[in-house]
Amino acid sequence: MISWVVLRYLTHNIPWMSFFYRYPLAPMDESVVELERIAGKIHKQLTKGEVPEMHLAARTKSNIVFDEKKQVYVYGDSKTTRSAKKLDGAYMLLRTTYLLDFIKEMALQKKSSTLRELYYISEAWELGKFGTQNESNNLIEDLEIITKLQREDFKIRPEEDGAKILGNLVLTEINRKGKPMRINCREDVGDTGYNIPYNVEEEKLTFNSFEDSRFILAIETGGMFDRLVENGFDETHKAIILHTKGQPARSTRRFLRRMQKASKLPVLAFTDADPWSYRIYGSMAYGAIKTAHISHLLANPKTHYLGVTPSDIVNYDLPSDSLTDRDINSLNAIKSDPRFQNEFWTSEIDLQLELGKKSEQQALAKYGLDFVTDTYLPEKLAEFKL
Repeated sequence: MISWVVLRYLTHNIPWMSFFYRYPLAPMDESVVELERIAGKIHKQLTKGEVPEMHLAARTKSNIVFDEKKQVYVYGDSKTTRSAKKLDGAYMLLRTTYLLDFIKEMALQKKSSTLRELYYISEAWELGKFGTQNESNNLIEDLEIITKLQREDFKIRPEEDGAKILGNLVLTEINRKGKPMRINCREDVGDTGYNIPYNVEEEKLTFNSFEDSRFILAIETGGMFDRLVENGFDETHKAIILHTKGQPARSTRRFLRRMQKASKLPVLAFTDADPWSYRIYGSMAYGAIKTAHISHLLANPKTHYLGVTPSDIVNYDLPSDSLTDRDINSLNAIKSDPRFQNEFWTSEIDLQLELGKKSEQQALAKYGLDFVTDTYLPEKLAEFKL
């Protein structure tokens, strides 16, 4: 009974005609076209007296598989239906219609919204108001799955910003006034590097040239990124260095994938030697379960793990800390993670469990501030013939 109250509200209170015709478009934006297709389907079901519903891939762990051929996480064949037959489904469809209209208006006004702003904007949506931030986040992910687009295409951005990059590459960014800015990410920026924007798609950012760059080094910690900048590592070794800011944001992973495809340069991950850092590498290289629907856009299976490795703890006699019970459990879980099923990771994880130790990138400072750039990295890069 209650769900039909919501359905009547959906039928009579949503400005359907204004959604389709309020804003003339020329040319049509792909994201808006997709949103109109979804809204049109819901509207057609309502006008025919049918209970509206939406179909999408089941967002369950059992329906997320590791594609051995593509080397990324993907959704399986299981589907789920969001139906207005139940109260939760009716509210979901009501929120969807409000969200579609809001996104279309933003796109046409060349505005964007953070995920948090979206949650608060729904306060004006009456019965369509989100109950929690998680509800609005999940609905955006549903739209990504249905349309095969990214939230950035809908002008929705996260609270966190992207990472930063420094090196001899030239790119063009379209600024907020719509004008192109040609930027050399070494000569035209300060020591903090070029800040990667939340939208890194072609309409916003294009790569022009990579000059004399030989490889891309993705670095977990800000302290190590700053050390390499201060020591001039990007110049002495013709490197493009990128600070991932810990677990990289989606924009960082997308930028890294686009940059690697455009440059054909090898990508190497340089992180701490602990299970959480190995997962940072895993998400860069093979994607993550949460973003399985866009792994093909974010993952870069050609990424190699450079270090710090458990073997480095031994070979360089690095300062270390004891593994916690949580660390040990995580390492054992990694042993069955499909992203780490090869001889290198098996031997390294077994060694780390045997040692009972973990270490940080900055432990290399034991041998002085120049050791990492003068000795450690050159020796590790030699293993990759760089």
